[in-house]
Amino acid sequence: MSLPLGWSVLLLVVAAWNLLVWPRFFRRVAADPRARDDAGRRTRFYTVHAVLIGVSLALAVAVGVLGVLTLT
Repeated sequence: MSLPLGWSVLLLVVAAWNLLVWPRFFRRVAADPRARDDAGRRTRFYTVHAVLIGVSLALAVAVGVLGVLTLT
């Protein structure tokens, strides 16, 4: 697979950005009072955000792999 170097670098930057931002956001979601009910169980707020963040991290890894593959 051959892309211009700029596109490969862009893919790697996008992957790195997502891998840096989403885990920090997840910590904020987990600390949010809406993340647990009065009994301490996780709420839908927590679950929905955990799924969205998990999907975003998986896509970030895929984009990073694609960026590395296009460099070669």
